Amino acid sequence: MPEINGVKKTTENRFLNMYELATTKKSGAKGKYFVASRAESIDELKITTRENTPDGVIMYSLYGEKQDKVVLVRQYRYTIDDYIYEFPAGLVEKGEEFHSAAVREMKEETGLDFHPMEVDPSYEKPYFTTIGMTDESCSTVYGTATGEISKEGQEDSEDIEIVLADREEVKRILKEEKVAIMCAYHLMHFIHDEEPFAFLK
Repeated sequence: MPEINGVKKTTENRFLNMYELATTKKSGAKGKYFVASRAESIDELKITTRENTPDGVIMYSLYGEKQDKVVLVRQYRYTIDDYIYEFPAGLVEKGEEFHSAAVREMKEETGLDFHPMEVDPSYEKPYFTTIGMTDESCSTVYGTATGEISKEGQEDSEDIEIVLADREEVKRILKEEKVAIMCAYHLMHFIHDEEPFAFLK
């Protein structure tokens, strides 16, 4: 089994940092591995704490009287210098319960009021996003949204369009647009399942 022999923090940023790991491979050869993390220090890295607490939260939310639309955001991302479709999402603050974070982030990003469903905890526990590059994990919270769309809570760094998409629009988005993988698989359920949240029961 490979080993981690040491960890060094190489950046000082507010939301994301790089860590350099000194490693020993299975063959015994020495090497380096680089990890991006939301952790502010080595002590907070998941390889140190051995705990999987959610760094972020993703909201899969239905909208409308018939709950026949899904709440999406079309957001500019520097990593691709383009816009991509995602679920509303955000970071969980220290000491914040992730369902509360979901309600707060939905309001900030979209202006909508989010009403989380009560589901089996296994469906909303934190899962890892891109484990080859980062130790980030996110919880998905399922529910419904009400109210009127507003951009008033968005930060200056955010360029976000709120989209209330029905099944036909979701089909077009999946076919023609850039879509985050954490969103895409749920949108496939939304298209094909008569009851989008049936898989949660």
